[in-house]
Amino acid sequence: MVTSLPVRCHGCIAACPAAGPPLASCSSTNPGVLPVTFLRTSALALALAAPGLAMAADPQLTVFDWAGFEEPVIFQGYIDKHGDSPTFAFYGDDDEAFQKLSSGFRADVAHPCSQMVSKYRDAGLIEPWDAARIPAVADIDPRFLNSEVFKDAEGLWYIPTDFGATAIAYNTENVPAEDVSTLQVFVNPAYQGRTSLPDSADDVWALAYLATGVTDWTSVTDEQFKAAADWLRQAHQNVAAYWADPAEQSQLMASGAVDVAWSWNDAIPLLQAENYPIGFQRQAKEGSSTFFCGFVNLKNGPGSEDKAYDFVNAWLAPEAAKGLLDTIGYGHTSTKALATVADDPRVVQNLGAIDAPVLAQTPNDPAQRERQLAEFEKIKAGF
Repeated sequence: MVTSLPVRCHGCIAACPAAGPPLASCSSTNPGVLPVTFLRTSALALALAAPGLAMAADPQLTVFDWAGFEEPVIFQGYIDKHGDSPTFAFYGDDDEAFQKLSSGFRADVAHPCSQMVSKYRDAGLIEPWDAARIPAVADIDPRFLNSEVFKDAEGLWYIPTDFGATAIAYNTENVPAEDVSTLQVFVNPAYQGRTSLPDSADDVWALAYLATGVTDWTSVTDEQFKAAADWLRQAHQNVAAYWADPAEQSQLMASGAVDVAWSWNDAIPLLQAENYPIGFQRQAKEGSSTFFCGFVNLKNGPGSEDKAYDFVNAWLAPEAAKGLLDTIGYGHTSTKALATVADDPRVVQNLGAIDAPVLAQTPNDPAQRERQLAEFEKIKAGF
């Protein structure tokens, strides 16, 4: 059975679709996708992963989320209390989720990554959480709340819950370690047609800024933006495919279609467990990136406000950390929760501290983010 890695996914279709435009990995030069059987979800979960489709359960709470985060082990306390999971509706990427909610889709809570929160606030889509009803907020590592976008005099607007890393995934049999000691591997002519980048403006610009010497994207100058854009245009020349979700990226690497990818950390242990020769270089001399996501309280949600708090409290429970790591591969923002898995090799190797620069994907200027998004679309189109 070919199934999908539904993690922070953008479309979540792992195999060549029966209808509609083919994925990059289903091109005429690479017909079909190899049956990478290690991918961990069921065919049912794959079918449910299409953006907007809902998994019906408790009708009194609707969670708008990335596909894959509906795994009960992440919020078992909610099920223990109410006897069922919430109803989940899914989206493929942060911008899609925002557009759908802006257009009137109704849910009770949503799970954006940090750089989107200012857009939600500016659009009037969210209201503050009552921190007094979420005692475990006190256990969240302070670095994840270090922004007035998340917490200010008006209240707590965002509950960070999960974090991951973005770095170089590479085929250790085909790519010498010295080549991935630098992010310039993505513009190295030796890898023309052998690289893959995410179809995610945030992750791609994090790479481009790092590669051109910028480690803080909250204060980018016009000159730095131009240098990063010029670098991305060079990197585009080497790209075999822009991966739409971790399943596609994993399959591109497992099939041998690409040797180097800018990758989230989630797929790496699974590929390695199946004896694929995959390395994860987080300490290139220019550095790597981190991201984190969390929950917002949507205004005028159709369900139970009490159950929204129960759901978030279940997510922040220490026992959620192992479920999150096992099913998604990400770390938990709660220091108490993370401590329960701190010695796990997946945390130490893929999420732990590194001796290299890190660009944290924290909230940046919304106008700058829109500029980056527009420029990325031009670059992908060859302009």
